[in-house]
Amino acid sequence: MSRPVIDVAPLADFGFGHRAMVWWATVGVIAIEGTMFALMIVNYLYLKGRNPQWPPGVFPPALRWGTINTVILLASLVPNELAKKASENFDLRRTQLWITVAIGFAIAFNIVRVFEFRSLNVWWDTNAYGSVVWTLLGLHTTHLVTDLLDSAVLAVLMFTGPIEQKRFADVSENSFYWYFVVLAWLPIYALIYFAPRVA
Repeated sequence: MSRPVIDVAPLADFGFGHRAMVWWATVGVIAIEGTMFALMIVNYLYLKGRNPQWPPGVFPPALRWGTINTVILLASLVPNELAKKASENFDLRRTQLWITVAIGFAIAFNIVRVFEFRSLNVWWDTNAYGSVVWTLLGLHTTHLVTDLLDSAVLAVLMFTGPIEQKRFADVSENSFYWYFVVLAWLPIYALIYFAPRVA
């Protein structure tokens, strides 16, 4: 006795949110990278707890550049959310607009990050404090640069076509990952800029 064959050809080859394989892959990457950030934060706190003077032998970095970058990142949530919503509605023009604005915020953040590195008052090889601070900023910068490049590729695809519906899902997932990049920055910002100023 043969079973009836179910034709799945008419089903979409993409989805949004938890219905998409890309979403699950993004969640997996976030879990791995979140664990890495958590380990570095624990490392920072361990070193801080073992040193009577923190940071050892240097002044804490000035608040200016880190605070400017925090404001830029928090503001970048708006165009990213609008790009996500536009893509989920298959609104090409709005998706193009908001992903371009989001890229502008990412570029601004990376430019300010250069000034942030220069204002740390310590080099990566000065001592353990310098190493952990440069590593935290370096890891976060790596995530920003890779997401900026991913966004740029998606923007090119959205402007040049051919426009496939799965590209809208890609924009949505890219925005989802950006939320992680922003949220990962907040504890790093607190550690680098405020932890040295509290007993």
